[in-house]
Amino acid sequence: MAIPSFLKGESIVRLLQGGALGAIAAMILGFNWGGWTLGSTAEQTAEKQSKTAVVTALAPICVEQFRSSVDNEANLAKLNTAPSYKRTSIIEDGGWAILPGSEKASAGVAKECAKILIDS
Repeated sequence: MAIPSFLKGESIVRLLQGGALGAIAAMILGFNWGGWTLGSTAEQTAEKQSKTAVVTALAPICVEQFRSSVDNEANLAKLNTAPSYKRTSIIEDGGWAILPGSEKASAGVAKECAKILIDS
């Protein structure tokens, strides 16, 4: 059986070069515009989104604990006058970010809680 002419000599080189360039172009297009991701990138994105979802779900509990505290008006005034970098620690020190079943406050929940309280 004879080898076709396009697989002989310089033609085979051009064929392999075209295949390699096509594969590279497909990867560039796929990763940039096709929505392809590496497994590690997908895991990082999923972890970030899950943490955000947990904080979003738990922050209203912190807000409710803050609002139902004995001297919430004084605490709210203290929170409003505090610099933004101290607000999270005020919520944590007050114990409002310690959720039922937890032993310590979550910084993400405390930060979101402070943001909700300041904005309302």
